[in-house]
Amino acid sequence: MTDAQFGLLMATPIIIVFAIMLYRMGVLRLSGTVTAVTMSVVIAAGLFLTQ
Repeated sequence: MTDAQFGLLMATPIIIVFAIMLYRMGVLRLSGTVTAVTMSVVIAAGLFLTQ
């Protein structure tokens, strides 16, 4: 596993937790939260597989 892949595995859950926390605080709507989580997973998977 490269350093970039390890970084993706560390950063993606942090982004997901941050988006959920913002939703619970009322900053993001549900659609924004779902979009943020979905796109972070898709981008991380794409980058992880192309490294």
